[in-house]
Amino acid sequence: MTEETHDGLARDAKREELIGKVLVTNDLLQYQDGTVASRMIVFKKTGTITLFAFDAGEGLSEHSAPFDAVLAVTDGEAGVTIAGIPFTVRTGEMIILPANKPHGVQARERFKMTLTMIRE
Repeated sequence: MTEETHDGLARDAKREELIGKVLVTNDLLQYQDGTVASRMIVFKKTGTITLFAFDAGEGLSEHSAPFDAVLAVTDGEAGVTIAGIPFTVRTGEMIILPANKPHGVQARERFKMTLTMIRE
């Protein structure tokens, strides 16, 4: 078994450990100084759910994706741009990132989010 295959199995096992349990979203991923941390908790052909923890000032540069995604803030505050239009999102809020529109995320303070991508 290659290391890559082994790592993939380990990731799948970690996701399986979450199934059928009550989870506290913000406890599943911790902040890391000077970076953006992520953890994919669902990976299916039809979509993914990924948790992100941004240190203050960190972000995701502008990009686009071929599918709609829902960004839900679980802690903190961030700036989001969609096709050049700025938005502010805070704890408890969400914003839909439309397919094929450039978007970016910038943490104004430490910030956690859940990103749900729906594939067509």
